[in-house]
Amino acid sequence: MSKHIDTLLKGKKGEDDKLSSISKAINSNEAPVKEKHARRIILGTHREKGAFTFWSYALGLPLSSNSILSWKFCHVVHKVLRDGHHNSLQDCMRHHSNIVETGQLWGNLHDRYGQLVALYAKLLCTKMEFHVKHSEIRANLEVTDEVLERVAGTDINNVFQLTVEVFDYLDTELRLAETVIRQLNTSIAISTLTSGQCRLSPLIQVIQDCSHLYHFTVKLLFKLHACLPADTLQGHRDRFHDQFHSLKTFFNKARDMMYFKRLIQIPKLPESPPNFLHAASLAKHARPVVVIPDEDEPEQVDDDDDDPEPLINVSDVTVPSMAVPQQFDIFDQTFGPANGGFDDRDIQIENLKRDLELLRTDLERVKGEAQRYITQLKSQINSLEAELEEQRVQKQRALVENEQLRMELEATRRRNAEHESVQATFGEAETRAQATEQRYNKLKEKHTELVSSHAELLRKSADTVKMLSATQQTQEEVERTKQQLAFEVDRIKQDADMKLEEQKFEMEKLKREFEEKKAEVERVKGTLQSNEKVGEQQTRSMSALQAEKERLMHSVSEKEAALSALRHAAQLQQSSLQQERERSTRELGELQGRLQEKSSCEEQLQQKLLEEQFSLLQGTVSEAESIIQDAVAKLDDPLHIRCTSSPDYLVSRAAATLGSIDKVKRGHSDYLTNMGDVGGLLRALTQFSHLAADTIINGSATAHMAPTDHADRLTENCRGCATQSLQFLKDLKSKASLQRADPASIRIVVQKILRLGEELRPKGVDVRQDELGDLVDKEMAATSAAIEEAVRRIDEMMNQARKDTSGVKLEVNERILYSCTDLMKAIHLLVLTSTDLQKEIVEGGRGAATIKEFYARNSRWTEGLISASKAVGWGATQMVESADKVVLHTGKYEELIVCSHEIAASTAQLVASSKVKADRNSTKLTALQQASRRVNEMAANVVASTKTGQENLEDKDTMDFSGMSLIKLKMEEMESQVKVLELENQLGNERLRLGELRKKHYDIAGVPAAGLSEGNGLAPSSASEPSSPKPSKPSIMRKPALAQKPNLPPKNMFR
Repeated sequence: MSKHIDTLLKGKKGEDDKLSSISKAINSNEAPVKEKHARRIILGTHREKGAFTFWSYALGLPLSSNSILSWKFCHVVHKVLRDGHHNSLQDCMRHHSNIVETGQLWGNLHDRYGQLVALYAKLLCTKMEFHVKHSEIRANLEVTDEVLERVAGTDINNVFQLTVEVFDYLDTELRLAETVIRQLNTSIAISTLTSGQCRLSPLIQVIQDCSHLYHFTVKLLFKLHACLPADTLQGHRDRFHDQFHSLKTFFNKARDMMYFKRLIQIPKLPESPPNFLHAASLAKHARPVVVIPDEDEPEQVDDDDDDPEPLINVSDVTVPSMAVPQQFDIFDQTFGPANGGFDDRDIQIENLKRDLELLRTDLERVKGEAQRYITQLKSQINSLEAELEEQRVQKQRALVENEQLRMELEATRRRNAEHESVQATFGEAETRAQATEQRYNKLKEKHTELVSSHAELLRKSADTVKMLSATQQTQEEVERTKQQLAFEVDRIKQDADMKLEEQKFEMEKLKREFEEKKAEVERVKGTLQSNEKVGEQQTRSMSALQAEKERLMHSVSEKEAALSALRHAAQLQQSSLQQERERSTRELGELQGRLQEKSSCEEQLQQKLLEEQFSLLQGTVSEAESIIQDAVAKLDDPLHIRCTSSPDYLVSRAAATLGSIDKVKRGHSDYLTNMGDVGGLLRALTQFSHLAADTIINGSATAHMAPTDHADRLTENCRGCATQSLQFLKDLKSKASLQRADPASIRIVVQKILRLGEELRPKGVDVRQDELGDLVDKEMAATSAAIEEAVRRIDEMMNQARKDTSGVKLEVNERILYSCTDLMKAIHLLVLTSTDLQKEIVEGGRGAATIKEFYARNSRWTEGLISASKAVGWGATQMVESADKVVLHTGKYEELIVCSHEIAASTAQLVASSKVKADRNSTKLTALQQASRRVNEMAANVVASTKTGQENLEDKDTMDFSGMSLIKLKMEEMESQVKVLELENQLGNERLRLGELRKKHYDIAGVPAAGLSEGNGLAPSSASEPSSPKPSKPSIMRKPALAQKPNLPPKNMFR
């Protein structure tokens, strides 16, 4: 028992010392962390084989409120990682996120220590991640070259990756050191002041880490150069040189500081970095060694104060023997010797010195004895405190068990009132009662153990009195303290049933009294009279505690009586519950019989309902079959041949049928899920049968007006729709095939009908027939106005170019604008000639009809003429825009070339549209053809002027390859080939895209070629103009704006 108590006392004392050291090491004072506090924390990690206690305290520190506190916290964590137990790395890694959050917080704030905390937190995270990944390398980096070789391995990729990680590791160390030194230089701090030492003290660990990391990088780089080409490692060598110079500068500055001279010996790096290109340089490399001098720092026994340690210990300094004569010599030189060189005060001074030495010796002896007594008393107090803690734990267990018993009894009473769990409740109550009795017996045994423990404590108190016989007053105080603690423990233990809150108050009171007693022990020689009064008070308290003990014993006996009464009540309740259970069993049997009868009746009704629902489904399916069969019969009815329908109406009916098929499918799935509800399926079938029949009839009627191919396919699909619908309805009529009925085949056929209807839809126009005549005149006038506006803008651009440019640029711009002006004039002449030819065609072909009637009768030709006129106006507008961009150097020359080609194509379309109905011998047609050729020539001039100007303005670099080596030429050749392949690939893709765009353009703008000659008065172009090289391009389209490019029809519309 005594060994266990001693162990507990030692453990608690060590934990208290460790927590005290942590609180003293990590504080908000701007002073360095004391080495003794850090050493105790490190020893604590070795004692407990980890840093659990350190982190349990550190997590409660207000790191976000004080940057100096966070800086010291990072310093202590760095020391624990380097010098603590190896399990400390895993404990610190668990709190990796806390360190990251602290660094991010202070990194976002404009605080000088905050910047240092952010860098230190990043250093700690990098250090932990590196050593967790490479567990063979200890956190203090003190490993042999053999271990480093084993970690690097034989795989060159692993060596390369390890080198990069060591570089990153060293970068974080150097960045922190450079920032600290820069701040010291900025604030003009001195390394001997506490403010400077607070910043400099963590650099000791940084110097130790950097020396090892420098050695690692040298070894790894030599190994990499032995396996890889020198060019591949050029980046590694550059990075090492930068780190080498930074590390050397850091070591030199630190070596000159007074603070580091007495704490660490910093190694000197070579004048130049190693030459990794020569393997022999590895033999010249010497591993830098950092030496920490062993300083026997005096340990102070009392660590309760947080005052900074004095830089010089003056407690044991003795006055040199020559100091007094020097003082007398100075005095004599100033005032002259007294009494002829001899004074009685000299003898008095010597006597006083001897008395002072004797008193100092006595004082030291008294201090030593008092310190021994205080140490003994502290050990006794710690042992009593450990016993008190053990008794407190036992008391808490007893309270918990008592509360559990009380809760179990209450739960037993509640369960007794439930009829469904009679038997389980009774057995549980009996079990609880037995457990209560057992726990009560255990409680009595605990009480007996406490009594014996009390007796043992009394014996230990007597031994303590004998040990403290040298100081009677101290002995009496310790005896009273032990007796008080023994009685307090006994009272707290026996108050386990009734006074939990009162006990907490007494414990707090006991702690306060205990702290007062510790203070009284320290002041034992000065408080003898007060201790006697306290002894009398303790005697009265002991008698009060004895009375409380007797009262609690009486309470325990009352508890035993109450427990026996509860046991008797439980037996009575058991008998009543047994009778209630039998009665409930009989009633349950009767209810089960009635329930079975009711279930059989419900099953019969449910079966009858299902049969009625299925009969309704069969009737609805039969009616739907008759509707569809009637629709199919009309396909062969001779009277139905005269019936016609539009494709638009057919498309609307087919779309409605598809929607009804979805409803039928949902209703079918719902019916299969719940066969008691067939309403949804019946409604869907009714709608489907009518819509399907309507689609079949209208499809046949539409086929009467369609071409032969479309009519045959439409009729065939209508019959297929009827066949698939009847098959689906047939599957619904039988229970055997009800599950596999699927309307998917009907959907496919109806979708085919829908597509055929969309194909048969006529291409509509948005211009009324009677408006075409007016529209032709408007478009021709708008085209002429657009061309005149283009000529005016080109003149303005010419004048502006003469003001803004000169030399070659002015010459190029003038040539391009002159050619554009000539092209616009040629287009304007072409439009005027086309207008005259158009009037001749109208006058010669309209006969007795009006001009509007002629245009309406030849609507397709008219629309082609309008489209061509719009294309010419749009091309002119785009030509002006492109020329403006080229002159202002914001556009591309290729845009101007493309616009020229587009204008040539548009004029060809206008000529082709005009000469479709013109007389072949007409002079105006000849004039139109000459104007078209003139436009083509002017467009070619624009293209030529543009290309010439582009060649004059573009600078071509001379290709001089004389200074390139063979390898460089080969590399340039490969890069050129890659660019050629890329450009060829892009050219092919753009050509495919252009083809698809033209195809889509023709699909949108074009109409079937077979219908172009119907009702428009258009003759095939082979008969009207066999010598025309370009086909005409009439189309039906919506009217675009004047400045927008119109939709052009396909070129194969007329042959």
